Amino acid sequence: MTLAVTGATGHLGRLVLESLLERGVFAQDIVAIGRTTDKIADFAERGVQVRAAEYEQPDTLTAALQGVDRLLFISSSAVGRRIAQHANVLNAATDAGVNFIAYTSGPHADTSALVLAPEHKATEKLLARSGIAHALLRNNWYTENYFQVLEQAKHTGLIIASLGDGRVASASRQDYAEAAAAVLVGEGHEGQVYELSGDHAWDYTELAATISELIGRPVEYRKVSPKEHRKILTDAGLPLAQAAFVVALDGNTRDGVLAETSGQLSRLIGRPTTALRDTLATVA
Repeated sequence: MTLAVTGATGHLGRLVLESLLERGVFAQDIVAIGRTTDKIADFAERGVQVRAAEYEQPDTLTAALQGVDRLLFISSSAVGRRIAQHANVLNAATDAGVNFIAYTSGPHADTSALVLAPEHKATEKLLARSGIAHALLRNNWYTENYFQVLEQAKHTGLIIASLGDGRVASASRQDYAEAAAAVLVGEGHEGQVYELSGDHAWDYTELAATISELIGRPVEYRKVSPKEHRKILTDAGLPLAQAAFVVALDGNTRDGVLAETSGQLSRLIGRPTTALRDTLATVA
């Protein structure tokens, strides 16, 4: 049985490849698919099949998916262009005769008000129409998303956000990668929808306290209104559209969109999810 991972050159993709190998999958039974194969040449040296493909080039995808039985489809990072890109992947998977797809979606993508949800929802619909057996891995936030917040706090001693007391049930990329590998190699996942999140939902007061402990200086969490937040971001040089996007994400967090602790992630990986402090400590 041949297992493939798209987006294999990214952080998550590489971790999934490592997890598959650690689970005892033979390297020659793994296909790593990415735009720049140089970035995964180290896996080729270990016997993994490395194939080049781009989400916006259907012919490359069809070739890369030949002979693949089960596919981990890691969503594109090109917000605003993902529906067309994802359609290309699914069409290629259909043409190649892929039997099963696990897709990395967003939390409650079919019903959520999350600003990033619509493209995931559309992709889930395309996946359902494809007729290919599949599982949805609806990943909550990665704790690594907050590395930049930590770095800024090192210099300013300040975290500014408009999310109020909203909570985030984040987990590490390693946690999500292990879950994806478990689904890819396991049985009985067809038709399943996994709402994956960390075991603990933290707020920004806890985030500030954790960063303060790690960097050894006081860190203040300053709550601002969405209007104030947008002005702060644009005054700092962020384009208006990007600032509005950041503020919208904060609004989603304030409304509890990222707060669910379903326990499904820890059950899939067979251990507790990685604590906020432990992930942030890797860069502190």
